Amino acid sequence: MAAVGLHHVLIACPAGSEDLMREFYSGVVGLREIPKPPQLAARGGVWFAVGQQELHCGVQGEDGGGFVPARKAHPCLVVDDLDALAAAVADRGGEVVWADEIPGVRRFHTSDPVGNRVEFQAQR
Repeated sequence: MAAVGLHHVLIACPAGSEDLMREFYSGVVGLREIPKPPQLAARGGVWFAVGQQELHCGVQGEDGGGFVPARKAHPCLVVDDLDALAAAVADRGGEVVWADEIPGVRRFHTSDPVGNRVEFQAQR
């Protein structure tokens, strides 16, 4: 028995931040929002398609407490126009931190609207 793929990655967000997450992940990054199953929709959060995989933004601390943004652990999304995305992130006031530690790989890090670290990498 072996894993054969990756279905989704979940990042945490505080209760009530769904519109901020939509604005960033759909509006800036260009991901398509996908509906959550009705049984899970009541929990809050928002889901996005990333190619054949998904990015789930799940509410942590439904009572308004307990959310801590991930500053080290992060998803890395491959994009078709890294420079345009970097400009869009900067235009919305986000910090773009270019990383060149991996030879031949263009990438940068930023934070989503709730402070989670996110990496973006150019399509090879």
